[in-house]
Amino acid sequence: MSDRLARLLASRPFLLADGATGTNLFEAGLQTGDAPELWNIDHPEKIEALHQGMLDAGADIILTNSFGGTRHRLKLHKAQDRVAEINGAAARIARRTADAHAAATGREIIVAGSIGPTGELFEPLGPLTIADGTEAFAEQARALADNGVDVLWVETMSSKDELQAAVAGAGSAGLPVVSTLSFDTNGRTMMGVTPAEVATLCHHLQPRPLAYGANCGVGAAELVAAVVNMSAGAEDGDVIVAKANCGIPYFEGSEIRYDGTPELMADYARMALDAGARIIGGCCGTSPAHLKAMRAALDSYSPGEKPSMQDIVARLGQISTGAERQASGETAGEAEGGSRRRSRRRGSDAAE
Repeated sequence: MSDRLARLLASRPFLLADGATGTNLFEAGLQTGDAPELWNIDHPEKIEALHQGMLDAGADIILTNSFGGTRHRLKLHKAQDRVAEINGAAARIARRTADAHAAATGREIIVAGSIGPTGELFEPLGPLTIADGTEAFAEQARALADNGVDVLWVETMSSKDELQAAVAGAGSAGLPVVSTLSFDTNGRTMMGVTPAEVATLCHHLQPRPLAYGANCGVGAAELVAAVVNMSAGAEDGDVIVAKANCGIPYFEGSEIRYDGTPELMADYARMALDAGARIIGGCCGTSPAHLKAMRAALDSYSPGEKPSMQDIVARLGQISTGAERQASGETAGEAEGGSRRRSRRRGSDAAE
C-alpha cells in the first residue's frame, strides 16, 4: 500500500490539489458530448500537457483523467469493455508526468485515481444494487492501482449508497481512499446529504477514507460554508478536502464559463484553510492560472480563525439558506416551523 499521501500530510500543513479536468480539456478542443476519458488513448499528449500545467502551477496532487471511467459511464460511448485500457492509460500518463516533474524539481507528487459517479440510480430509486456498484468501482480501481496511482480519489458523490459502494470498490484495490461529495442543492447533495453528516458517514465507511470533504458544487462560497459545517463533526486527525468550482457558471454563447478570478480563488484557498481543510484545490473552471494564485496565497499565509458565514459572504459571495441554517444548528424543518410560528404571531398581533 502506498503511504505517500499520509506521509506528506504528516509533514506539511496543507497540500494543493489540482484544478479542473473537463473544462480545461474543452479549452484544448474537447467537444460537448465527447468522453474526456477517451483522450487518454486518442490524445495522450493533451492530457499530459494538462497535468504538466497543474504541476507547474504548484499542485502537490494531480487527479487522473478517469472521472467517468466506470463501465456504466463508458457505455454511453460504447466503451464499457475498455475499462482496464482507458483507466490504465490515464494512470500511466499522470504517473510519468508526475515522476518527470519530481525528478526535475525535487518535489514529491501524489497521483490520485479519479473515480466519479456511475450516472445510475441505486435501489430502490433505480436498477443498481450496492453489490453491482461496488463491483464496477472495483474494476476501475484495480486498473488505476495496477498502473501507478498512489490513492483512489472518489469524488462528486451525492448518495450514501453510491458513496458506500465507491469507497468499498476503491478500497478493494489495496490503496488509501479519499472521498468527496458535491453539495449543490441548498446546502445538501442532490440526494439530501448535509455536510454535517459527512464526518460521521465517512467514519463508518469500510475502508475508512484517509481524507474526506467536498468538491464541485455551486461556487467557492458555498463550498467553504460546507467545510465549516462539516468540520463541526470532525475528529482529531481527520483530513478535510476542499475542491471548489471556480466561481459561478454562466453561458457565453453556447459555452459554459466560470466567473471566479485568480484573486477570488486565492481568497477561497485561504478561507478553506481557516475553515479546516488541509487538502485544497479547484474543480470546474479552475485553470493553472487560478491554481498558481492559490499556491502563492497559501504559501504566504498564516492561518486565522474559522470564518463565519458573514465572512464567507462578504469575501466570496452569497451562500444558500440551507448552508446558513446548518451553521446555526437549525434544520430546514425547524426553520419552517419557526416561520409558521412567526406568521401566526403576526396574525395574532394584528387581531389585538
